Amino acid sequence: MMRAKIAVTVDNFVFYKIKDTYKIALVERKNEPFKGHWALPGGFVDQDEDLPDAAKRELQEETGLVVDKTQQIGTFGKPGRDPRGHTISVVYLSQINGEKDLIANDDAAKAEWFDIKDLPKLAFDHSEIVNFAKQFL
Repeated sequence: MMRAKIAVTVDNFVFYKIKDTYKIALVERKNEPFKGHWALPGGFVDQDEDLPDAAKRELQEETGLVVDKTQQIGTFGKPGRDPRGHTISVVYLSQINGEKDLIANDDAAKAEWFDIKDLPKLAFDHSEIVNFAKQFL
């Protein structure tokens, strides 16, 4: 029996709270799939890379944010969530103290803070991930 090739990615749910409002960091994708759509910062795990290190690296590459602590909160792997093939994403949560400047880089065309109650349409299954992550706020 032939085993399917499965890719592993990490996604970052990074937020801060101001008064009664939560803001989360999103990036606009520079490349297909979902070019021009907003998504959680993240990407593929490199060979021999630990998952939390991959999450921190991808976050820094796409937004310029550096976080010391991050917590794994879930795993998403429904077939079809990524049109490139079966991809399992490990999601990390990080809280920062107040708004920091975001600098889009790597495969992010833009990086911005969004009110969690007023998000754009998100790529992949990132709306499902955001809804899941809200329980940790």
